[in-house]
Amino acid sequence: MLRFHNYDIVFQEIPSEVTLAINISGCPNRCKGCHSPHLWNDIGKVLDESSIAVLMEKYGNAITCICFMGGDSEPDEVDRLAVHLRRSIKQPIKTAWYSGKQNIPKSCNLHNFDYIKLGAYIEELGGLDSPKTNPRLYKITNEQMEDITNHFQKQKQ
Repeated sequence: MLRFHNYDIVFQEIPSEVTLAINISGCPNRCKGCHSPHLWNDIGKVLDESSIAVLMEKYGNAITCICFMGGDSEPDEVDRLAVHLRRSIKQPIKTAWYSGKQNIPKSCNLHNFDYIKLGAYIEELGGLDSPKTNPRLYKITNEQMEDITNHFQKQKQ
């Protein structure tokens, strides 16, 4: 069962989107230098269709994307909730998943997401804003993955 610790409206996680970022707890990755080690614990409220409906009722018209921040302990549940969003939400909403795994699990379908971040955080390589970063953010179009990580990196002048 997925649980979430909190959520927030963010503008930088997914380029050009107003995103409801849902921080999922129970992260099994435990990356050195993690900015949210409290999410390693299985804490918070249940994340399911009902809790998503409450969030959509509250924020639906203000957001363009929902991002599952984590969920690596139960990737099939993240995939299932993305399917639910695609089928059940009346307004167009994009779906994103920030995973710390190197690859999307074979049981998950790229078609269910508009964006996926893959790769463990490696402290000495930095976050998405670092040219050396390990994690990569992909935009999914027709089940093709386009690496858009460079959108986070400032261009040198």
